[in-house]
Amino acid sequence: MADPILNVCGFYKTYGPKVAADGYSLSVDAGRILGLVGPNGAGKTTLISSIVGIQGFDGGSISVCGHDVVAEPVAAKAALAYVPDTPSVYGFMTGMAYLDYVCDVFAVPEAERTARISGLADRLAMADALGSRASSYSHGMQQKLVLMGAFVHDPALLVLDEPFVGLDPVATRTLRAMLREHADRGGAVLFSSHVLEVVERLCDTVAIVADGSIRAQGPIADVMGDESLEDVFMDTLSEAEGEVR
Repeated sequence: MADPILNVCGFYKTYGPKVAADGYSLSVDAGRILGLVGPNGAGKTTLISSIVGIQGFDGGSISVCGHDVVAEPVAAKAALAYVPDTPSVYGFMTGMAYLDYVCDVFAVPEAERTARISGLADRLAMADALGSRASSYSHGMQQKLVLMGAFVHDPALLVLDEPFVGLDPVATRTLRAMLREHADRGGAVLFSSHVLEVVERLCDTVAIVADGSIRAQGPIADVMGDESLEDVFMDTLSEAEGEVR
């Protein structure tokens, strides 16, 4: 059996006396989408930030395509794309210049990038905006541009933190399809979301985090059983709160 594209083992992170993540272990195989859900402050962004190399961590290991994110940070980052919860773009660049820059960083061949950018722009209704500076974009348009930058180099792993925030219903539906297609081509996806309906419909596996630990995880049908994901989520939070008390 092939190794997972993303493998997190015993991830441990503290902020002073606060334990933000106490031994998280999860993996995402090729062809799979994992949804990471939990209340605010549960440690979702902490884990994501460490996966993509924004911050260090205090214990455990993380690898992307077999590359340890600490020992081989460049190789690990080259195999993934990251979409933060708030879009971050260079406002002085046009949309096209930004995408060309991303393609340069990830060595997308000139012969391929034009077709890739054109296809993504058509799908996300951005074709008429790419000649304008990103600083003139609305929040939703900036989010679309960041998403285009994530998809344009066809990474093995997509890591997205609340990717649907700011998108209109049409773009939300398009992004769901794009994520599924990416996985079906052999890629892997990890995304966090508070939109439990989307997680329930789109993901193959789910991890529910609360109070610094993973409280439930596995194939989404197994985690849900005969309930909705919302019901399981609320029950899980109630159990976690009861343990704290």
